[in-house]
Amino acid sequence: MPNANNLPYGAPKMKRQMTGAKMIVQALIDQGVDTVFGYPGGAVLPIYDEVFQQNSIKHVLVRHEQGAVHAAEGYARSTGKPGVVLVTSGPGATNAVTGLTDALLDSIPLVVLTGQVPTFMIGSDAFQEADTVGITRPCTKHNWLVKETDNLGATLHEAFHVATHGRPGPVLIDIPKDVQFATGSYESPKPSTSRYQPQVKGNMEEITELVAAMETAKRPIFYTGGGVINSGPAASQLLRELVDATGFPITSTLMGLGAYPASGDKWLGMLGMHGLYEANMAMHDCDLMINIGARFDDRITGVIDSFSPKSTKAHIDIDPSSINKVIRIDIPIVGDVGHVLEDLLKVWKSRGRKTNSEGLSKWWSKIKEWRAKDCLKFTQSGKVIKPQHALTRLEALTKDHDRYITTEVGQHQMWAAQYLGFEEPNRWMTSGGLGTMGYGFPASIGVQMAHPDALVINVAGEASWLMNMQEMGTAMQFGLPVKQFILNNERLGMVRQWQELLHGERYSQSWSEALPDFVKLAEAFGAKGIICHDPDDLDDAIMEMINYDGPVIFDCLVEKHENCFPMIPSGKAHNEMLLPGDHETQGVIDAKGSVLV
Repeated sequence: MPNANNLPYGAPKMKRQMTGAKMIVQALIDQGVDTVFGYPGGAVLPIYDEVFQQNSIKHVLVRHEQGAVHAAEGYARSTGKPGVVLVTSGPGATNAVTGLTDALLDSIPLVVLTGQVPTFMIGSDAFQEADTVGITRPCTKHNWLVKETDNLGATLHEAFHVATHGRPGPVLIDIPKDVQFATGSYESPKPSTSRYQPQVKGNMEEITELVAAMETAKRPIFYTGGGVINSGPAASQLLRELVDATGFPITSTLMGLGAYPASGDKWLGMLGMHGLYEANMAMHDCDLMINIGARFDDRITGVIDSFSPKSTKAHIDIDPSSINKVIRIDIPIVGDVGHVLEDLLKVWKSRGRKTNSEGLSKWWSKIKEWRAKDCLKFTQSGKVIKPQHALTRLEALTKDHDRYITTEVGQHQMWAAQYLGFEEPNRWMTSGGLGTMGYGFPASIGVQMAHPDALVINVAGEASWLMNMQEMGTAMQFGLPVKQFILNNERLGMVRQWQELLHGERYSQSWSEALPDFVKLAEAFGAKGIICHDPDDLDDAIMEMINYDGPVIFDCLVEKHENCFPMIPSGKAHNEMLLPGDHETQGVIDAKGSVLV
């Protein structure tokens, strides 16, 4: 009888014996994984040996474990599939913590596999030992320490189920080295027998209550978030149908951009601290707020007591813990966005597709007045490139491409959200909840791995980009033509802006001194470097970047002290906004607001 452990990958689906290391690779194949982002080390060498002996899964060797998790986030966000990470014990696992927390706050499905010292050495302060499960418990949706090889296969399948069902999020499996070497019994995944079965269908009474409110509302608004995108493309399609059928205005959080097309006539733009004037004002004055898959984040609400004080608030979310967390909700609906929207549309249509047309007409007239403020206006004059101009030109020259955008975190991120338009979901990858500098570059690598023929651009600030610049090595090794579009103001731009508004223009440690020559840096890695400082040369330089078949670092020198407006100053209500023409920035944030920055 042949040794079952020597069965090839993809052998008949039956219960069979194999090593823990082989079990891991087999489980990934059975779960449909095609790409793993990782970095080897002593505690995962048996797994890497199995990776070497198969051709079903591509492994992307990053240059830092944080980069591996962010790359997996970019892959997950742009595909809707879970991202997979493989790192070693101790520092390998602790380096992954930032990415795990980022994914938890932004609801990104990840399965992170970490090596661990042998079971008999756990707790002995062995070389490269850390309490990975303890360290990562607060920053994962769930985690496991597997001590028996026989339990490994089932745990791996459960991990994928937990990561992708309900509110998506990161999970982690810690696997001791002796469990990887030992032989155990493996079974292919079955139709889920997991005890974790989140509610996906919304309560019909509450859905009907929301429909009744929609029929009479004079000033309704859809407030949408990343939950729409996480629910899948059908949810975005249903949302578009609902908006177009009702004629209600729609806004979105940073994470929800693309669920409704930016070119849609009902689109008010992004809301929040650096959202559009019309979006924030409409949120404040509405009489019916329909929250679909968004959090009531502090960057959205401003002062809670003053947040949309006269509205009835409905909240559709698959995570029951998100409802009534910050803002009291009148109509709570727990369920998957796609399922709830489907039922909502059916009920609304069956009741005669009614809306308050007179009230809605007046509401749109008011919104038109707010739009007339033209809160994103700027003037490009002189020989210094305005960052808004740089992104306006990037949008114009790339919008017709098969384009995916990632960002770092800071002023450039907000400008990108304001000036770039997204027509489809899964095209915009950014760090929302945690605000992780260094996210964008590795995320662009993950996106490019998933979409090799697409145009993938990381909009960056020079300070943020330098946090994971080492991933240029990854881009070169795997031939990934990612474009790094750096808005270089030689400042920690958002920190500098807060220091201007809050600390009397005392710019403590917010100047980027000793910056590299980004063109030479690109060339040192074997990539292409482009520098542009003249607005007249900008279009040609962007086209050169687009047309180059390989990685590019684009060093765009921009106005050094440009502020990102509109802005809700921290500590102010969400209808108290600074607009581009408001040049008085001193003292706009009071003592109460200063602790909220």
